[in-house]
This record gives sequence, structure tokens and C-alpha cells, in this order.
Amino acid sequence: MKNLGQIMKQAQEMQGRMNELQEKLQEMEITGQSGGGLVQVTLSGKGEAKKVKIDPSLIDPNDSEVLEDLILAAINDARAKVDEEAQEQMKELTGGMELPPGMNLPF
Repeated sequence: MKNLGQIMKQAQEMQGRMNELQEKLQEMEITGQSGGGLVQVTLSGKGEAKKVKIDPSLIDPNDSEVLEDLILAAINDARAKVDEEAQEQMKELTGGMELPPGMNLPF
């Protein structure tokens, strides 16, 4: 039964580290960009939009489609970076052991 006690202790430690990781991700800000940096979107580590920055040269009331496309591209870039950072943090937390396919951080 010593082993079961050790396993329970390790599980509690892992849960504590997981909670710390989730807090760290919430505080983290990651910026994605498009149009060579003319459009920037900043997300929290949990994917919450925090900031949008648009270069004034892109603002043309007669051509909003280009700006809309660039905003979407910047959001997708930021989201991909958030996912990548979360996976790196998880690998660090689990000692390099990867999660099974389809299993993500619990947010």
C-alpha cells in the first residue's frame, strides 16, 4: 500500500502544478500578426482576446474586406501560438510525456 500512497501524493502534486499552469496561461499574453505586422491581435494563454492593433494605413472605409481578412489571419496566428505555448508548458509539466491524441489542457 506504500505505492498507492505515493501515487496519490504524486497525483495531488500534479494537480497543484496543473492549477499553477492554468493560472500562468491566463496571465500570459501572446500576440499574433498578419500583413507583415500591420494587424496584431493579443490573446491570453487561454485564448481570450485582449487587444487588437491596426495600422492606420489599412483603414479604408471603401475596402473593409482586406482589413477583415487580416484581422482573422492575426487571430488565427495568435491562437496557434497560444496552443503551441500551452503544449510546451504541458510537456514541461509532465516531464516531456505527451498527452494522448485529442486530450488537451483542461480549459
